[in-house]
Amino acid sequence: MTGNVLLFGRFDVSDVVVRDAGMARYIDVSAVAVPHSGGKHTSKPFAKAKMSIVERLINGMMRTEDFTGKKLKAYRAVERSFVIVQEKTKLNPLQTLVDALQHAAPREEVTRLQYGGISVPKAVDVAPARRVDLALRYLCTGALEQSRKSKKPIEECLADEMIAAAKNDVNCYSVAKKEEVERVSASAR
Repeated sequence: MTGNVLLFGRFDVSDVVVRDAGMARYIDVSAVAVPHSGGKHTSKPFAKAKMSIVERLINGMMRTEDFTGKKLKAYRAVERSFVIVQEKTKLNPLQTLVDALQHAAPREEVTRLQYGGISVPKAVDVAPARRVDLALRYLCTGALEQSRKSKKPIEECLADEMIAAAKNDVNCYSVAKKEEVERVSASAR
């Protein structure tokens, strides 16, 4: 990792720490000037672990009709949301994103097992790669749902969702969804 490369030309990534040891392998916080790989990792299994976590967030924002296929629009929205996060919290926005991912990632979920003719719910541990995938999905979905309900721009909604999830606030969509998944799995134990 080179020390002089800044994310979006503004944010230093050298002091970002992933505290969850299981997820650390799948959250890439290396320094990239422009988080856009052009899909060079698509042909290899588990290669998305080598993609920048910011690029994965940008790709996750392209989930609805407003951003479908419009990577530059999603890129600008994520960049502006990082600026808003830095203004509101005075912290590194990439560290805020990493903390939000760690708090929004479920540790346990439910799968269905079939015994004869009946299916029984069974609680299982979530793999670290899936934890990162689910946390990204919950963050993006929460921001998109919040912007759909109000007149706030998507940048502010994403910034608010990241800040709330980084604080482990149960009122934000991503942490509430994680709690719901873990509560259902606890009842299936």
